[in-house]
Amino acid sequence: MKAQKTPCIGMCSTTSLGDAVCRGCRRYSFEVISWNGYDEDEKLAVLRRIEKLVCLILEEKFTIVCVATLESELKKLSVPFNAQLSPYCWLHNLFKKKKKHIESLHKYGVTVHSKLDKIPLHEILAQVDSELQVLSEAHLDRYFYTPKTQLICVGG
Repeated sequence: MKAQKTPCIGMCSTTSLGDAVCRGCRRYSFEVISWNGYDEDEKLAVLRRIEKLVCLILEEKFTIVCVATLESELKKLSVPFNAQLSPYCWLHNLFKKKKKHIESLHKYGVTVHSKLDKIPLHEILAQVDSELQVLSEAHLDRYFYTPKTQLICVGG
């Protein structure tokens, strides 16, 4: 099995802001802290969860027309990406690292879905960030946090 690279893109909000979910790579704070101690299967499980969540949101808004073009442009811009993951994860990294530099998605081999083509890209990306944050936090709450148990005293 190939060693899994960290999904870190150098924008960690778990360490700098104390977020439970990193706004850059979408790992949970405890995953960021424990990453180097994880075995390859644990790392892959984290990467696959992030991939599913990112793809769920991005695929409904964008189409990657040419993966090779996206890959080439990411390399030119030195945007980190994991070739083992979906190109939609690569696109997410581009948006996180270089969104202010994107003049045309076509340059990256990407189109926005027609239902969104009248909306400015920065608004779509704000929506993507918001949806990913909500979805990631909901997943964290559901699968990693347990509800607090109330103690009930019976009979005084």
